[in-house]
Amino acid sequence: MTSLAKLRKRLLKDPEVRKEYDRLGPVYALVGAMVEARHEVGLTQEEIATRMGTTQSVIARLENAHHLPSLDLVTRYAAALGRRIHFDFVSAK
Repeated sequence: MTSLAKLRKRLLKDPEVRKEYDRLGPVYALVGAMVEARHEVGLTQEEIATRMGTTQSVIARLENAHHLPSLDLVTRYAAALGRRIHFDFVSAK
C-alpha cells in the first residue's frame, strides 16, 4: 500500500471527512469521465470550448472539479465531443 493510500485510509476513518468524500465522489467521477472522453477524442480545452461556443477558461474551470457542473453544461460538453451522457442509479449499499 502506498503512503498516499495509507493516508487516505486513515483520513476516511474520520466521519466528517468520510461524509465529504462520499459527497464529492460523484463530482470527481463525472469530471474524470469528461476529461477522459476529451482525451479519447483528441481535443484540447480550446477546441472543445470553440465547439461549445465558450472559452477555454470555462472548460478549465469545469474540468477542475471545484464546482458541480450543471446538467446543461455537461450535455453540451458531451455533444461537442460527439457523445451523449448516460446515467445509472445503483444501490447505495
